Amino acid sequence: MPNTVLERIRVVLYEPQNPINIAATVRAMKNFGIQDLQLVRSVPYDPYRLEGIAHDTHDIINRIVNAESLDEAIADCTCVLAFTARHRSAKWALTDARGAAGRALEQANDGPVALLFGREDFGLPNEALDRAHVHVTIPTTAHASLNLAQAVIVALYELHIAAGDATRVLPPPRKDAPPASKEMLERYFNEAEATLERIQFFKTRFREHIMRTVRSLTLRAQPDAREITLMRAMVLEVIRAMDRELKQERARLTEAHLPDENPAES
Repeated sequence: MPNTVLERIRVVLYEPQNPINIAATVRAMKNFGIQDLQLVRSVPYDPYRLEGIAHDTHDIINRIVNAESLDEAIADCTCVLAFTARHRSAKWALTDARGAAGRALEQANDGPVALLFGREDFGLPNEALDRAHVHVTIPTTAHASLNLAQAVIVALYELHIAAGDATRVLPPPRKDAPPASKEMLERYFNEAEATLERIQFFKTRFREHIMRTVRSLTLRAQPDAREITLMRAMVLEVIRAMDRELKQERARLTEAHLPDENPAES
């Protein structure tokens, strides 16, 4: 992974109780470019089992630091952002996950920044929240409790996007085509109108209104040259199919009216 400001972001799990949540956190870190994970008084876990759940994450798993106290895990951090769904009476600085991402990136210029997450059963205790610079909530419905790993994913996603560090580049379409020209579009509109006329679509409808809707819908979709060619082929094939059916029907009628060349002898 290239060097980025995200190298100064640390995920801290306070007393995690389930190795599955640790593995899911590791997976999220791999997805969003974070490498530093510290566990405070963690449940015992098997690194081999973690990688069995979060494949291809051995680089992060091998770097996990197990701390005996929260103070140890955040001692060198310039900022601690504690994620919690519980409101406290004390007037702490509050923000949401998106605001926390901006704060974390700003503070990371000065040193390590910790994103602190609490236990699965009741989150972060007051003594842990007391050590945070900012309390962070993730907007939800009235059912505010998120799974530990889910909260980590939301936080790291916002951080990754805010950093402009979406390193996964999507490949271009397999057959990239230029935009449809005005001439191609007008030919399609003319052929679509001729097809609708052929199937008597305008018999009980206003032609001008229908074609204006077809035109506006097509232009909003912004089809490229390959797509408009396909659309033209579709409307033209309707007429060809009707012509074939008409030709076959005429042949059947002609055959039905042909005189019998070998009438039976009376």
